Amino acid sequence: MRISGWLCCVALLAALPCAADTAAARRWIEQEFQPSSLSREQQQKELQWFIDAAKRLQAQGVRSIRVVSEKIDTHAYEANTLAKAFQEITGIAVQQDVIPEGELVDKLYAAMKTNQHTYDGWISDSDLIGTHYRFGAVVPLSDYMQGAGKDFTNPGLDLGDFIGTSFTTAPDGKMYQLPDQQFANLYWFRADWFARKDLQQRFNARFGYELGVPLNWSAYEDIASFFTHDVQALDGKRVYGHMDYGKRDPSLGWRFTDAWLSMAGAGDKGIPNGLPVDEWGIRVATDQCTPVGASVERGGATNSPAAVFALTKYLEWLKKFAPPEAVNMTFTDAGPIPAQGQIAQQIFWYSAFTAPLTQPGTAAVHADGSPRWRMAPSPHGPYWKTGMQNGYQDVGAWTFLTSTPTAQLAAAWLYAQFVTSKTVSLRKSIVGLTFIRESDIKHDYFTRNAGRYGGLIEFYRSPARVAWTPTGTNVPDYPRMARLWWPHISDAINGAKTPQAAMDGLAMDMDAVLADLQRTGMRQCTPRLNPRRDAAQRLSSKGAPWQKVENEKPRGETIAYERLLQAWKEGRVQ
Repeated sequence: MRISGWLCCVALLAALPCAADTAAARRWIEQEFQPSSLSREQQQKELQWFIDAAKRLQAQGVRSIRVVSEKIDTHAYEANTLAKAFQEITGIAVQQDVIPEGELVDKLYAAMKTNQHTYDGWISDSDLIGTHYRFGAVVPLSDYMQGAGKDFTNPGLDLGDFIGTSFTTAPDGKMYQLPDQQFANLYWFRADWFARKDLQQRFNARFGYELGVPLNWSAYEDIASFFTHDVQALDGKRVYGHMDYGKRDPSLGWRFTDAWLSMAGAGDKGIPNGLPVDEWGIRVATDQCTPVGASVERGGATNSPAAVFALTKYLEWLKKFAPPEAVNMTFTDAGPIPAQGQIAQQIFWYSAFTAPLTQPGTAAVHADGSPRWRMAPSPHGPYWKTGMQNGYQDVGAWTFLTSTPTAQLAAAWLYAQFVTSKTVSLRKSIVGLTFIRESDIKHDYFTRNAGRYGGLIEFYRSPARVAWTPTGTNVPDYPRMARLWWPHISDAINGAKTPQAAMDGLAMDMDAVLADLQRTGMRQCTPRLNPRRDAAQRLSSKGAPWQKVENEKPRGETIAYERLLQAWKEGRVQ
């Protein structure tokens, strides 16, 4: 007699055989989990391991788990499809809440501070790595996989296949989070418009150089002005040379913490985040661990000339070259706008929005389904130097708190491994285009279909991807410090503060948090503030905080997109 997936749970309680699990696995392999980097036989074997592990947890009374993630397409696929698959295959029900990232960070921080158990698993950004290894509230997965979680760790997990584990590993050498999805902020542009001979000639006549992918902010600004004020309309639509967002909202802070200052050149050289001064402007001591200040007066760079320049350009471009409504948009609102066919370029575009921009029928896609757009490295500001961080990469990763009951933690760890397993990950990559495994990136499917994704595949197959990095370990309390950014930026947008005053206020608030952490202490790498000195004594031509450059708008420089693409294919950054 065949037992349904739901009745299987009842059968398990009665200690009866549960053959329907295997049948459910086979059905999901055939109907959903194709293509895969594994053969069907290998997929069946891997899912059988999950079935067997789940039975041991059900015997301990585990019936369901509750996990949470931010609102992007990849996590919607997990919540709507993979959670159902996991339940039918293993008998353990999953509730995966998908909520705004700001809300998720607040909930996670509250759980960490109060030692409360609200979710069994969290998919949160690796930006919190500096917080996790200092607070001691997060389970180090390196230890867990060798200890309490050994029997529930998939032998086919293959950590070496993950491309983002260096970002989820702290200075103590331990991996605290398992990558679930990754995407980078890159330059985006309408390649079909840039290729038009009439527009190329008009641009060259005005600016004296070729219309192409901008290498510096000067060229980006020239191109933004050209499309907004000179071209004005294409294909019957009003067009704009820039897109951004500026609503007073937590996502406004991400616009800056996600490496806007480092793209201008505010930090020090050094991958992944700049040492001793990182992309937030926070300086650490010679131990490369102890934060000593964010303000220029304490040796940081948050209110340095480069940082003030970065905010100034953000404001200028938003108001001069973007659609008027952009100032009232959030990150989520602004993401789909390029697909509507009015935007010529975007300096700071998250590749998480690639999937919506490949949908047939949108203004940014040709009739044959190929994209009218391309992506490339974002241009750099006048303070940027070779060897600095190129841009930001988001790594959403599974995170587990020490307050989670043992069996619930094991079940959530099982689900985390399921949605990142080789059986599932290629299909998930096709849906969300947020790669986590080398085997998926190099799979023949993406070789054959690379042309659909506007350079994304070439980027992730190149060494360039390692130069795009998440927030690093200089930030000792990400949830508390990240929320400082957007109120100050918003004050600059509405004119309540000048860019200098806004960054001064932000730097002082960040120093205040560091001072509070110094008083209360942390598990390790407790901040220890440098003494205040006059800013003129701190600014330097040899390292951050960098002194003001005489010419903040050098001549614009561009490069042909084909040259960039060829560099990626040859294994070069550009």
